[in-house]
Amino acid sequence: MTINRRQWLQGAAALMGASVLPGLAHAQQEALRAIFWGGQARADRTFAVFDLFQQARGEAAVASEFLGFNDYWTKVATQMAGGNAPDLIQMDYRYIVEYGRRGVLAPLDDYLGNVLDLGDFDADQVAAGKVDGKLYGVSLGAGGFCLQTNVSAFERAGLPVPGATTTYADLAGMAEAFNAANGEMRMLLDASGSEPALENWLRQRGKALYTPEGELAFEAIDAAEWFTLWADLRDKQACVTAETQALSTGTIDTSMLITGRAATGITGVNELIAYQALAQDKLTVTNMPLAEAGGAGGHYRKPTMFWTLSQNSTAKDRAVDLANFFVRDLGAAKLLGLERGIPCSAASREHIVGDLSDLERVTIDFFDNLGPLMGDIPPPPPAAAGEIDLSLLRTLSQEIGFGAKTPQEGGEQLVAGAKDILARS
Repeated sequence: MTINRRQWLQGAAALMGASVLPGLAHAQQEALRAIFWGGQARADRTFAVFDLFQQARGEAAVASEFLGFNDYWTKVATQMAGGNAPDLIQMDYRYIVEYGRRGVLAPLDDYLGNVLDLGDFDADQVAAGKVDGKLYGVSLGAGGFCLQTNVSAFERAGLPVPGATTTYADLAGMAEAFNAANGEMRMLLDASGSEPALENWLRQRGKALYTPEGELAFEAIDAAEWFTLWADLRDKQACVTAETQALSTGTIDTSMLITGRAATGITGVNELIAYQALAQDKLTVTNMPLAEAGGAGGHYRKPTMFWTLSQNSTAKDRAVDLANFFVRDLGAAKLLGLERGIPCSAASREHIVGDLSDLERVTIDFFDNLGPLMGDIPPPPPAAAGEIDLSLLRTLSQEIGFGAKTPQEGGEQLVAGAKDILARS
């Protein structure tokens, strides 16, 4: 076991104050705490890295927990409000501004070049972790959203797998043939309440979710058209019903794709590996459907997630050391692979590329294959973006799907409600 200067000093202090061996002092050291979202495959890789860190640093075992994406944010918000958040908190690009400005996350700038080494990181991934000029997040991988697709289901119907020229209208036209060959499975999940899907569609039309100043960047007519698109897809039985979509709780194992209720899912590109591990049919990743034939794409490369540091952590140095180990240690890179996205460290990428499986190469080649369908990353969303996504967009999507509201009513209420939330924040 290698003992660094900080550990030696801690051990010496314990020896003088309690007449115990330094090793025993480390064994009694309070465990670091971490929380993240994801499925079992991500958890297994994460736990393996935590174990490797423990061995390398002589640390106590890392105490960690993981939840599905939907349940995760409720748990984090509760912990934050109670002042008992874990030391390391996995954070999404959509929420980093909100939590950074609340003062519940600790800035990392003072650790750069010391405990935290991002010297060979992709510049765009470092910049994406900043809020108001301060670094709050360490990117765990570069990725983006995609249409993850059940190849076997399309092959059974004799239909082409969606690709670079496939439009939403094309998919609607395939529905009858697809359903005839695949029984109860539908071609699409209902993505009317998916923020990434809406953003991609808006970007294709030259718009965005938010302006750089954090204001809403689309209008009620845009939202109504989006909801109408999905109402038409439901009518044509090209996507699952609202009742079926409601069965998904945000976990991989309850997703429409893995439960066999739909042949597609809106997922992170990096999630192909975890989904394929649970699927019997062959899966692949491709671009989101086009709003119109020959149109521009709405894709961009973003951090799949960050490690962020709780302001209330009593072990900040050790926690940052763990975050740095996660993204810079070559052994950790080998264990993590591409499950959280393409490593941001050049050394880590070079270390793992020779051992990639065919499935992993599909993931890493995704962005190279997008060509003109990929654009620049938008500015971080405003602090209230999470509330607009979770409490407004998803609720209105369900209400429209169940027939309680029309797409036009939903469009007006989405814009009015989003503006009200932004004003209150």
